Amino acid sequence: MPRNATFAQDANLCDVGHSSERSEHKYIAERLSHASMASIVEFQVTIPSDTGEAQAVQERIIEAMEKYEYSPRDLFSVRLALEEALTNSIKHGNGMDPARTVAIECEITPDRMHVAIEDEGDGFNPDDVPDPTAEENLERPCGRGLMLIRTYMSQVRFNDRGNRVILEKERSRPDRD
Repeated sequence: MPRNATFAQDANLCDVGHSSERSEHKYIAERLSHASMASIVEFQVTIPSDTGEAQAVQERIIEAMEKYEYSPRDLFSVRLALEEALTNSIKHGNGMDPARTVAIECEITPDRMHVAIEDEGDGFNPDDVPDPTAEENLERPCGRGLMLIRTYMSQVRFNDRGNRVILEKERSRPDRD
């Protein structure tokens, strides 16, 4: 949890702020709502183009999924996809520019994880990313992260501009003996 945390007294609402010399972001409106006996964890956060900040958000999402007892396989899948998507937004989208930010919206239910990640970059066309498994690309470093994201998520969508990705992971069904 970030330093300088302040909690709103409003029921089920948590507003946590963190400020530093170069950046300020807020964890906004984390709430647990109870609908049909299942709680939903939702939050929005804007972070600077800093991979350490991205890792903190990633861990926050994983911790929420652990509370719902998602399988280790689901947790691995989400952790990997989030790391790739957040790193891509910071490095490729925002060019590691500390003046640019990444906005993250998250919703986690007992059955599904939904995360939208948007950077301030120009965007890209995901269809133009080379297939990293093609023989001519095997030794090139491009496209692997996107391939992993698509492999491990239930659904991946991009906006038309290509600077916002939506990741969804449906809870895996338990293995049957």
